[in-house]
Amino acid sequence: MSSFLPRLIEFATHHYLLVGALVVLLVLLALHELNKAGRALSTRELTALVNAEQGVVLDIRPSKEFSGGHISGSLNIPADKLNSRMSELDKHKAKTIIVVDAMGQHAGTWCGVLKKAGYNVAKLGGGIGSWRGDNLPLVK
Repeated sequence: MSSFLPRLIEFATHHYLLVGALVVLLVLLALHELNKAGRALSTRELTALVNAEQGVVLDIRPSKEFSGGHISGSLNIPADKLNSRMSELDKHKAKTIIVVDAMGQHAGTWCGVLKKAGYNVAKLGGGIGSWRGDNLPLVK
């Protein structure tokens, strides 16, 4: 381990263009992720926001998955129909739209779309999987 750091520094000085490109790519990736995603909420934060009537849960999973179990009071607009049905969210524009998907992988992308359309957005970190993992109730 003691010889690792000097070798790393030696590598970086000999291959400064490669290391510089890696740093630039990492910064761009981080900026991209920050721009597309709303803030990630825990299940506890989601519950508090909804209970205070300051948040609306938008489940973007396909209708079949939604009917298999969803968060009480959530709206279902499947991701493939969200662009055409976005006007259904207009009455909730004063509240935070909390985007929920299966595992939290696609919610960030749709948060970016909604954010550009003027909505205040957040996402459930880990999606419905984190909700199930915390043993919270689902409505069928």
